[in-house]
Amino acid sequence: MNILIVEDEARIAKRIERMTRDIFGSSLESLNHINTLQEALVFVENNSLDLVLLDLNLNGDDGFNLLTSAVSESFHTIVISAYKDQAITAFEYGVLDFVPKPFNRERLEQAFDRTITKEKSENNQTKVLAIKKRGRIQLIPLEKVCYVKGAGAYTELFLTDGTKELHDKSLEKLEQLLSHSFERIHKSYLVKMSEVKEIHVASGSKYMAELKNGAHIPVGRTKYKDLKAKWL
Repeated sequence: MNILIVEDEARIAKRIERMTRDIFGSSLESLNHINTLQEALVFVENNSLDLVLLDLNLNGDDGFNLLTSAVSESFHTIVISAYKDQAITAFEYGVLDFVPKPFNRERLEQAFDRTITKEKSENNQTKVLAIKKRGRIQLIPLEKVCYVKGAGAYTELFLTDGTKELHDKSLEKLEQLLSHSFERIHKSYLVKMSEVKEIHVASGSKYMAELKNGAHIPVGRTKYKDLKAKWL
């Protein structure tokens, strides 16, 4: 794991660092601490990361300026903040967890477990997906996403208007963040269930989901029974 702590209070940063080292142990490859927004923005842009632990108040600078950029990247983001009233907004932007200050080791470990076990967040409230486009961050409302296709380390977002966008997160990471209205129907596809029009059985015991926009998406054989039950 390559982890970045973005926290302006040295005492809290050292506590997070100590707990992080204890929890991850030998699986921790690198752990860096940055205390300013601008330095963090540069570091995120130029380094390979698996996880960012982010405070939302950085010497008076708004951590959401980093959060908007961070959630468009391949790694997960966990917010550690005393501003509990901002938790809903943070989840809407696609953070994996929000750990309120003051926190204990148990609560931090619970957040870390989600990065290890790849379980879905209990607070699936993501409303937008941030993507990098032409050097800028663009926010795509989740209501405009029809289905998601895995493309190696990246994913392709297929939108209701027929366009397609690229996201830096893997399919597995997006699956953790997307609401339960999306289902993993195939090893390479996540589909919004409200967009499913019909489920077809093709020759050779192959299954296909026909969407309202006319697209046909393969359904994994092991997923067919569950999918049909949920769709009906």
